[in-house]
Amino acid sequence: METTTIDGAVVSDYADLVRDDRGHTSLYKDAKIFDEEMQRIFRNTWVWVAHASDVPTKNTFKTSWVGDQPVIVTRDKAGQVHVLLNRCRHRAASVCEKKKGKASVFVCPYHGWSYDVDGKLRKVPHAKGYEEGFDTADYPLVSLRVEEYNGLIFATFKQDIEPLEEFLGAARKWIDLFMKQGAGFGVKTLGEHKFRFPGNWKIQLENTTDAYHFPIVHKTFLDSLDEETENVFDVLGQGGWVEDLGNGHSVMVMIPDLIDLDDNLDAPIPDRFADLARELAEEGHCDADVRRIVRAVGGTGFNLNLFPNVACSMAFFRVLRPVSVDETEITHVAIGMDGGPVAGNRARLRLHEHFQGPMGFGTPDDAEGWERVQRGAQAGDDLWILLNRGVDAPEGVAEPGHNAGDVSAETGMRAAYQMWKRMMAA
Repeated sequence: METTTIDGAVVSDYADLVRDDRGHTSLYKDAKIFDEEMQRIFRNTWVWVAHASDVPTKNTFKTSWVGDQPVIVTRDKAGQVHVLLNRCRHRAASVCEKKKGKASVFVCPYHGWSYDVDGKLRKVPHAKGYEEGFDTADYPLVSLRVEEYNGLIFATFKQDIEPLEEFLGAARKWIDLFMKQGAGFGVKTLGEHKFRFPGNWKIQLENTTDAYHFPIVHKTFLDSLDEETENVFDVLGQGGWVEDLGNGHSVMVMIPDLIDLDDNLDAPIPDRFADLARELAEEGHCDADVRRIVRAVGGTGFNLNLFPNVACSMAFFRVLRPVSVDETEITHVAIGMDGGPVAGNRARLRLHEHFQGPMGFGTPDDAEGWERVQRGAQAGDDLWILLNRGVDAPEGVAEPGHNAGDVSAETGMRAAYQMWKRMMAA
């Protein structure tokens, strides 16, 4: 970029807007920066688009987004997953408007061009109207590169990008731990709700590994809990940490005892799950399975942030979609056990509703905080967002060579902004 003045700061490169311990407020409110992010970040890295259970069988689909680009995630009759731009190759009309479902063909409602679920152009009405040499094989839906890791489906415009597993790197360990919430049955999505807030996408990106706000913003949630559960959610007092996992990914461990759900299965079942344990036992589940299911229902003790757009957050997926410089869409995806007991999945939904549901204690409070950050960012010139909080992590908890801080540290935010800086300055 040419030398320019942004909010009073003279910059010659986007990298000038991110320092080791702070980021410039223009990152939240400059429309030119937002447009560049869509190109330099969301078109040049792996972006989460769906969970495998969203397209469970042949000819199933789900509509999604890669940055500001609408896409369709499909599974063809051979079981292969595709991610296709949701745009007819004729006159650009979208070919699918449903959120998810089953279809063997997508038909453009404007002129009737039809496409197979793998994107191939199947039929063009009144094809004789085209000159000789028109070949349907030349006009498939545009297909993105797709890879999957442990049920998480990612897509990218960049065909020569590193393999997904390499991009995820150290985050793979935490994905594997998160997926133990299937309790041996596997994980599936149970439903979702979407909402928008008037703020920049990076405000939410920061939030996922921000424990510092939890006892302040979520005091009403904590007040709604019984004493035993409130102690579990004393996130600043249990020896947790935040760890930089590379490539902008990070993990915030709030409840160290709930990192690996296969551990401590002999521990007493919490009182809040006593009725569920009794119901599972009455259904014929053995004691070991009851304990594994109950432990899975409660979720993990960590939030995993995967740059740039998805979090595996304790017991659900949180997906962000940048809409504009000052508007972001959030999707909260409830997850449960694929083929697991109805009682267990019912209990997970009730817990999801309590905190992350549209009328829950967590979502409205978080959203107000994000909105107020965007509003406050309009005040002042050449001011910076501080990302400098954090003392050392407890000894021996983080992987050797990883940057880590205590659970209230802003390590995860620094990790994300360093990846932002790397991609925006490339």
